[in-house]
Amino acid sequence: MKRNSERKLITFDWAMKRLLRSRANFEILEGFLSELLNEDIVILELLESESNKENFVDKYNRVDLKVKNNSGEIIIIEIQHEREYDYLQRMLYGTSRAITEHLNAGDKFSALVKVISVNILYFDLGQGSDYIYRGATSFTGIHNHDKLQLNRRQQQLYGKEQIDKLFPEYHLIRINNFNDVATNSLDEWIYFLKNEEIKDDFKAKGIQKAKKAFSVMNMTEKDRLAYDRYQYELSYQASIVESNYGLGRLEGREEGREEGREEGREEGMAKGMEQGEKRKALDVAFKMKQMGMALEEIMAITGLTREEIETA
Repeated sequence: MKRNSERKLITFDWAMKRLLRSRANFEILEGFLSELLNEDIVILELLESESNKENFVDKYNRVDLKVKNNSGEIIIIEIQHEREYDYLQRMLYGTSRAITEHLNAGDKFSALVKVISVNILYFDLGQGSDYIYRGATSFTGIHNHDKLQLNRRQQQLYGKEQIDKLFPEYHLIRINNFNDVATNSLDEWIYFLKNEEIKDDFKAKGIQKAKKAFSVMNMTEKDRLAYDRYQYELSYQASIVESNYGLGRLEGREEGREEGREEGREEGMAKGMEQGEKRKALDVAFKMKQMGMALEEIMAITGLTREEIETA
């Protein structure tokens, strides 16, 4: 990804924090989602929740949208842009939270709406050669290997023909795997996400409007300062992860050498890495307190106890 002074467009994650929350810019997100899901998407509203409150911590960068597709179905779409080692679990937590947050008390479970999780990954997650992955739920017989289907009454009740349409759907965009060759309209969006550049001949839905809206030159001085601060925070968080992970490995090796045995070395490395992760969490918690974040939010993000955060 380009990170130099010649960059002309702001990053997509910053746009989600500021620009794309405005109804005037919904057309941009609608274009991106329509290309990704291969159907016309119309945003009905931005769903405000605790998870949508602005702060500078990248792992809390999430946007929930209530949208309607070209079949008239109402869908909750969650967009996340994070850098975490436990990201798959965070993904599951995010969809579960989106489901429970938007089910009214007393509603039947059949009233649950579809949740689609769109995840823009700027780090390596798992192993695979593709740059876009889709995950859905299906049930396969262990003896006959057939796919379980909804019967006619269930289809009428749910308004869906397939079981996978009831469960959360996940889209993983692995930016680092994209080869910078845009062969279709969705690739044009992926090209922008990776390079922060939109070419004049790109024709994907909403992308030329994004080129105008995301221009650094159009930012006010106040927004530019906030954007610079945000970029600094990203670098700061990355440095914490790198430095503490490296320190943990070093301490593990030293303790392992003192033990003089392979078993002791492995145990020492594990202990050192654990200590490094704890130091990283404490550093992040301290920074979050300085930023005025609520104690409950810090606990949820870092996994630390109330006492650990208060003394950080």
